[in-house]
Amino acid sequence: MNLNLYEKKIEIATKALNSLEIALTADYSVFVRDSAIQRFEYTTEAFWKCIQTYLKEYEGVICASPKSCIREAMRNKMLNSEETELALEMIDDRNLTSHTYHEEVAEMLFKRLPGYFALMKKILNNLEQ
Repeated sequence: MNLNLYEKKIEIATKALNSLEIALTADYSVFVRDSAIQRFEYTTEAFWKCIQTYLKEYEGVICASPKSCIREAMRNKMLNSEETELALEMIDDRNLTSHTYHEEVAEMLFKRLPGYFALMKKILNNLEQ
């Protein structure tokens, strides 16, 4: 089976999202928290790159950064304004993942992950159709 680039990006993002879900449903420990944050980091990367590829292949829109892709997704009716705001916050939080050696940052990020997970799941489900 030869998948096109967009289908490969969907597959990668979906697998990453599934791994994040496993971490989010595990019993809490510092190890699980840190694992979930790491999985959030690579899931966010796969997610925005999936959007980037969709925009390029199906809308003819070129975007180079996560935030520009999120804004273009809103312009192309893939996200509403509330989802866009949450997605932009998610990108900001993804950029904080290198600071999770601060206990407060790690706890704050971990508490936000379920909302980010739900957003990415919804958008990826829409993109698969």
